[in-house]
Amino acid sequence: MLTKEHIAETYKTIQDEICKGLEELDGGAKFEEELWEREGGGGGRTRIIQQGNVLEKGGVNFSAVHGKLPEVIKKSFGVDEDDFFATGVSIVIHPNNPWVPIIHMNIRYFELNEKIRWFGGGIDLTPHYVEEGDAKFFHQMMKNVCDKHHPSFYSDFKTWADNYFYIKHREETRGIGGVFYDKLTPEKTGLSNEQIFDFSCDLGRTFLPTYKELVDRNRNRTFTEKEKQWQLLRRGRYVEFNLVYDAGTRFGLETNGRIESILMSLPSTANWAYDFKAAAGSKEAETLGLLKKDINWTL
Repeated sequence: MLTKEHIAETYKTIQDEICKGLEELDGGAKFEEELWEREGGGGGRTRIIQQGNVLEKGGVNFSAVHGKLPEVIKKSFGVDEDDFFATGVSIVIHPNNPWVPIIHMNIRYFELNEKIRWFGGGIDLTPHYVEEGDAKFFHQMMKNVCDKHHPSFYSDFKTWADNYFYIKHREETRGIGGVFYDKLTPEKTGLSNEQIFDFSCDLGRTFLPTYKELVDRNRNRTFTEKEKQWQLLRRGRYVEFNLVYDAGTRFGLETNGRIESILMSLPSTANWAYDFKAAAGSKEAETLGLLKKDINWTL
């Protein structure tokens, strides 16, 4: 039988694998680790990398926490029980070069009892400049891992990502999406909990080869000060989404999570310009035109 302890230990291993790979990819900076305990139960390993050759700031966090669910979360989940367990790995990487995209990954497991347990997660990409070849590669990698486990996972989870990673007050997507899912259960998927767990692990292990390819394609591209300023504006949009809409941020804050770990997703620097308008025909305008839902990148 699949246990929460096994899930947590496997997720810790995936954290180790990704941190090692990202250090090798950067070639300079190393992760700093902070072990922490949560008041109420459990804890985690926060790992941060900063000021690297490629990675300006990144976090690869693991947590396994337990305790009593706050009333607001119980109402949100529609449950009466309040003894919960949650574990997962969460990643956000902000690169130095504007041509290298921001990437986010999360794989997680939540349990109230033997009957109420589910998996969530996903990987999404936020390019500062949308490059068609990179977008197609990224989405094909997501489709490959989804198709390995279920024929409808990619189409379903891509649509979910398009709708979730949407900045409503800007009427634009945060990036080019990816895959996103929540509360996956055997009843919803036709798969066993063991099979859903295998999918979450495969997705987690798709992160490193996918991002390595995207970094290697773009890490040596030169950029102008104008392009750097555009990167800061796009980071501002990233901040807006994470603080206003992100469910993981809200859950962490409402369950007395560790604030430094919750907000590690924010970039070191960002910018906001009043009523910015991209010049017609510019790369910036082209990118804004592609921050839309329902684009088929795998054709």
